[in-house]
Amino acid sequence: MGKLWDAVVIGAGIAGSSLAKRLADRGWSTMLLDRDTFPRIKVCGEFLSPESQAMLEELGLYGTVRSLEPSTISTARLVARHGKIVDVPLPGIAWGISRYSLDAALLDSARRAGAELSTGTTVIGVRQAGMYYEVETRRGGQQELLQARTVFAAWGGRRRRGLLPDDLSQTDAPNRTPGKGRTTYVGIKCHLTGMRPVSAVELYVCAGGYVGLNSVENGVVNAAALFTKDSVHGLGSAVPVILEAAARSNPILAGRLTPAEPAEGTEAALAPVTLSDRPQPWQTIPHLGDAAVVVPPLCGDGMSMALRSVLLCEPLTDQYLRGRLSLQKWQQQYTAAVLAEFTGPLRWGRLTHALCFAPIAGRLAWAAARMAPGLASMLVRATRLRESSR
Repeated sequence: MGKLWDAVVIGAGIAGSSLAKRLADRGWSTMLLDRDTFPRIKVCGEFLSPESQAMLEELGLYGTVRSLEPSTISTARLVARHGKIVDVPLPGIAWGISRYSLDAALLDSARRAGAELSTGTTVIGVRQAGMYYEVETRRGGQQELLQARTVFAAWGGRRRRGLLPDDLSQTDAPNRTPGKGRTTYVGIKCHLTGMRPVSAVELYVCAGGYVGLNSVENGVVNAAALFTKDSVHGLGSAVPVILEAAARSNPILAGRLTPAEPAEGTEAALAPVTLSDRPQPWQTIPHLGDAAVVVPPLCGDGMSMALRSVLLCEPLTDQYLRGRLSLQKWQQQYTAAVLAEFTGPLRWGRLTHALCFAPIAGRLAWAAARMAPGLASMLVRATRLRESSR
């Protein structure tokens, strides 16, 4: 038998790298796998909500991320198609940081903590073998079988069918309800130069979706958007073309984008995007980040949820590896914690998301928010994670 790893983490995004770093900090032998190479461009809003900073501190990553010089964001600005604007103060200072810089920094932190890294590695299958797990991988045409005491799914919101032995769904998204007629989305992003930076995360409702803008490091503005697949049909794959088409239905967005120039090499697209109906913290192995729950992008909390899932999972993992917690208790406690933390924000996020695609209801909601700004603040708070009680 080859080396028996204490932990194999599949996916080196925010959740995966942070978890690998924490486990390595505790002295557990940890292997971190990812099918891509780094640094990389990734479809993401690149917004770290205010509660993220305390989580980064707890994970020992605050200084690492702060050194990247993220932009500071204090306001959420909501802009309707008909031109109405609602500004909502955030409950603290948020950060704008590119995934290109952030993912590479977190990955380096995991490596410096002692985790081993294998990029360009595709996981073919995960199965339980007695008291351990077997992870079958392929890299450069060579297959390898890893054995581990624990394995973690941090592979994002999509996975290949059949990767886990209890895959029953016919979709790549087991925590999303399959079915004919279900709405699927296209996600896009690019960085823009030439724009006036503002200390706000801006959300523009457009025909068929919405566009988010916020500054990241170096004065660049990240544009990330979600559209129904039908609404972008025939527009091609060029992100600036899709943004230009969206701006035709929102004059304020059109004006905001007028001086913008796309930064070379920063375009990315992802399809299909499906949103979670419910969190799914465990299927054969524990799931973290988007693998556990995909929230509507307008919530702006996907990155902080990834960090929170690590804080919920890692202490239980440590107890399990030390023989102080059974596998069944670990699964029960982690599942309960994720459901308690994420179900509410997901429910309210889906409601807010739906209002963006319902013209009449959305217009009424916008009018109510303008007449009673406290309602908008309450809705923003409802989509946020609670302050950690740890």
